[in-house]
Amino acid sequence: MLYFLVCDVFVAVANVGRLSTKDAVLLLCDMQEKFRPNIFQFTNIVSNAARVLQASRILGIPTILTEQYPKGLGPTVPELGAGDLTAHAKTSFTMMIEEVEKELKTLGNPKQAILCGIEAHACIACTTYDLIEKGMEVHIVADAVSSRSQTDRLFALSRMKQSGAYLTTTEAVLLQLVQDAKHPNFKEIQKLLAQPSPDTGLLAFFSAL
Repeated sequence: MLYFLVCDVFVAVANVGRLSTKDAVLLLCDMQEKFRPNIFQFTNIVSNAARVLQASRILGIPTILTEQYPKGLGPTVPELGAGDLTAHAKTSFTMMIEEVEKELKTLGNPKQAILCGIEAHACIACTTYDLIEKGMEVHIVADAVSSRSQTDRLFALSRMKQSGAYLTTTEAVLLQLVQDAKHPNFKEIQKLLAQPSPDTGLLAFFSAL
């Protein structure tokens, strides 16, 4: 919530969470080989995250990639398309390790974070809380995050929303970033939207709201 002084009266202005290519960074969390058989909707989660990554490249949005204990959990899965990125290895349940903090500083401390990956109730949640405490706006791509348990995933999404994160979807992120069919990169983004995002079981979340 932003406050402005108008005629000696403070007026509250809601922060609507409008994404901007100038202020955003994409965070890709721990989509690794050993998680493949255990994460709910893993294939579709990675597919959606890959589209967000492709869009970020088209629109010039920087990307940060982490891996949780890669020695034991393996590398990032190739279908994410992140082979050209340097993965930051970690053991903590947050992406906000020293190396990532330094990279964010190098990028000029972006104001908005677009977050994809696993697990929703662990590393995604801890990263979200850390980012919010730093004053960053967090946009969680709900159909590009998951957990081993759908219960943990849905409750984590609810919990993060309570903490002030914005819940969004793959297609919504792509359209919000271009905002206009006249955008010079719209045709490239439109190609990424040719097929609708697969259902990742989020209807149960909204039926509970």
